[in-house]
Amino acid sequence: MADNGKISIAEMRKLLNKKAGGSVAYNLNEDNPTDVKEWIPTGSRWLDSIIARGKSAGIPMGKIAEIAGLESTGKSYMASQIAANAQKMGIDVVYFDSESALDSSFLVKAGCDVDNVLYVQATSVEAVLEYIEELLGTGNQFLFIWDSLALTPSKSDIEGDFNPLSSMAVKPRILSKGLSKLVQPIANSRSTLLVLNQLKTNITSNIAEAMTTPYFTPGGKALNYSYSLRVWLTGRKAKASFITDEKGFRVGSEVKAKIEKSRFGTQGRVCTFKIVWGGEDVAIQDEESWFEAIKSSEHLTNAGAWFSLHYEDGAVEKFQKATWLDKLQDEKFRKRVLQLMDEEVILKFESKTGNADDFYQIDGDPAEPELLTV
Repeated sequence: MADNGKISIAEMRKLLNKKAGGSVAYNLNEDNPTDVKEWIPTGSRWLDSIIARGKSAGIPMGKIAEIAGLESTGKSYMASQIAANAQKMGIDVVYFDSESALDSSFLVKAGCDVDNVLYVQATSVEAVLEYIEELLGTGNQFLFIWDSLALTPSKSDIEGDFNPLSSMAVKPRILSKGLSKLVQPIANSRSTLLVLNQLKTNITSNIAEAMTTPYFTPGGKALNYSYSLRVWLTGRKAKASFITDEKGFRVGSEVKAKIEKSRFGTQGRVCTFKIVWGGEDVAIQDEESWFEAIKSSEHLTNAGAWFSLHYEDGAVEKFQKATWLDKLQDEKFRKRVLQLMDEEVILKFESKTGNADDFYQIDGDPAEPELLTV
């Protein structure tokens, strides 16, 4: 106790922790439960670099995050890649599947050890929330993947008829209560809940609203407050954005990712990458996107079909875009590219250097409307 008769902050912490029967009061300079100490890579280095200010990040541990997208934009594949990366970090993966569409070979191709993935059928919203709460009590560190929230019914949906009005707003109320109950246990266990969601067409007679908010995400407005990160995936419609095999059949597509919400200071930022989803190879073509990420750098110049990469020592290496992936096999070339990527994507945004619009839109694409949540 201090000389003036008042107890110290340290004594207050002990008092509250004793009252709570556990740790609820902290010294923010020592063990801050709100700090993100680990990030799970998404499989796209460019995406990882725009999630948080001043660093290459990923999906934050100890938080609730959402990946929402249109159909065939790679939501489930990206989740599989994140799951594989989580396993490499020693994190237990639990996959809740409401779509009954998960293929184990898909997980294997993404790099997952399927024998150590706990697969659970998402029979209802209530069941998923209860299972998560039960597993959090084990003390393990988890990555929970919920695929997808949009197609997981509530118990009243299951027990009722097919009239959507009979269970209106039940599911959002359950999610609001359930996620608010899980936020702190997830944070305390350094686990993560990754929710996969759908973007649905906003059908409205208001033309202005239809133009500015063409999509909405199911689940209710309260979810916005639970999410620390929301990534919006949309497909690019240009013919050149499709990946084809040697016979011209489409086996993949280019995806644009937008940070719809970030508590880490990067809301609105965008990037692009290609996902191969057909054939034997299933992967995010991460390295191809690096060219797009650094092409505005003053250290990458071009004349006609030739590009020149300028090194810090004054050396210059010329190449054509078609040889980009081959050039990246050279350690010196690759190291310089990654250095420029950090400068262009992370450091310039942090220091507010360059054209601000370059961070929020991809060349040739219109500005994105905001998401509407209902």
